[in-house]
Amino acid sequence: MAESKFLTPEEVAERYRGGISVGTLRNWRAMRLGPSFVKVGKAVLYPIDELDEWDDKNKVQCRASKRLAEHSGDQA
Repeated sequence: MAESKFLTPEEVAERYRGGISVGTLRNWRAMRLGPSFVKVGKAVLYPIDELDEWDDKNKVQCRASKRLAEHSGDQA
């Protein structure tokens, strides 16, 4: 079985460069929002693979500009 890696809430906040604070993570846990987590006793841990999956679910896909799309059509 593959060994799973976990991050603490402080490490998750660091992963997102302060865009998500430890307090926000705490609030999200209380409301059952945000990335999945594991609670072992008082310790809260976020599996890295779950964070990666959460990132994919929240990815914003941008449309290519018309000019860029025309350019890529020239290469085909």
